[in-house]
Amino acid sequence: MESLHKIKCIAVDDEPPALQLLISYIEKIQSLELVFSSSDALEAFNFIQHHEVDILFIDIQMPGLNGLEFVRALFYRPAVIMTTAYREHAAEGFDLDVLDYLVKPFRFERFLRAVSKYSQTSGSSLEFVHKVQKQEDVYMYFNVNKELIKVFLKDILYIESVRDYIKIVMAAKTIITYQRISYMEEKLPEDNFIRMHKSFIVNLHQIKAYKCDRLRVGNEVLPVGRFYKKRLIERLNADQFGS
Repeated sequence: MESLHKIKCIAVDDEPPALQLLISYIEKIQSLELVFSSSDALEAFNFIQHHEVDILFIDIQMPGLNGLEFVRALFYRPAVIMTTAYREHAAEGFDLDVLDYLVKPFRFERFLRAVSKYSQTSGSSLEFVHKVQKQEDVYMYFNVNKELIKVFLKDILYIESVRDYIKIVMAAKTIITYQRISYMEEKLPEDNFIRMHKSFIVNLHQIKAYKCDRLRVGNEVLPVGRFYKKRLIERLNADQFGS
């Protein structure tokens, strides 16, 4: 018998009774797996940056970072089901491509209907992400010393791995955040970024020159790893950087 594929979920609500009810509902459904729960939105945001999540259950009204701000800050979004005590607040997030809204107090049957939409909409969700990637104003938020810093992808010169951290280098500033470079390689749009060394990812549009296994990016000269060289040259030729 094949093992049941688990849908990975996280639950975020600053009210303990509401969070516990949500957790109890998730645990009733065999196909759902609760991988994280928290009353702290920033803690949940950090978790979702480092782990695969299929469905995010999140309250709209929370201190510090509310549910709407949380979802807008995500570069790659899981399916989102929002909860709220105020029906009128649900309309505020229609532009976020939210899967469903649950108005408190909601029964298990209503929760089950919201979850059942996941399999029906997962395809359209992927298509939405693909479109977002092509926009010039796309951005990500990075957790830096418990503060969310907004970074436009077009401003990134390169990303450098430093042990368990990454340096995101821009012309105006550099930020350091806890993240794996392999995660960034997976999440950044490949039309704009390429990994050219075990420790570096470069913005293709920021490359000024390539010579002798070195890239000039901004005022820096970066090494090109032997393993990544062929693919990089193919991309540069395709984009007419090297001609």
